[in-house]
Amino acid sequence: MNPPRLQQKYKEQVVPKLMAEFKYKTVMAVPRIEKAVVNVGFGKIAKEGKVIEKIEGELIKITGQKPVFRKAKKSIAGFKLRQGVPIGMVVTLRGRRMYDFIDRLINIALPRTRDFRGIGKESFDNLGNLSIGIREHNIFPEAGYETAKDIFGFSVTITTSAREKDEGVVLLRLMGFPIKE
Repeated sequence: MNPPRLQQKYKEQVVPKLMAEFKYKTVMAVPRIEKAVVNVGFGKIAKEGKVIEKIEGELIKITGQKPVFRKAKKSIAGFKLRQGVPIGMVVTLRGRRMYDFIDRLINIALPRTRDFRGIGKESFDNLGNLSIGIREHNIFPEAGYETAKDIFGFSVTITTSAREKDEGVVLLRLMGFPIKE
């Protein structure tokens, strides 16, 4: 089985450019993408079981992996929240599924986003990890438009092994992320 297209690009094109730019002594010192985390919070719809099942199904289609439900750790009366009630779900992608998801995110989903002009550098933390919010799940072609009334948003966090923000920005820019100057 061939490696994913993005993984092949990383090995053949990105690693040599990063080694030249940051003067790494070994290939193992070059930063890489470790994981992609997709997180959905339910908010006000936490009590509607059918909608949560639809969100779970759509997330499985988008990521190719079953999400894990996250439950409330404490009861908070102001939010009408009980301890142990599901309040969100998360999918952690690694390896082949991660590269396939990121490839679809870069080349299909982000260009289909309304009024998208690139990812700002403020979306990066000090270690070069990228966190972006996606308002509409149906920018992914797997989701389809038949669930147009149940549109939900989610956040995507791309975790890298970079030690500094600049390394992470350069890594993801070379991988194909549309990052603003």
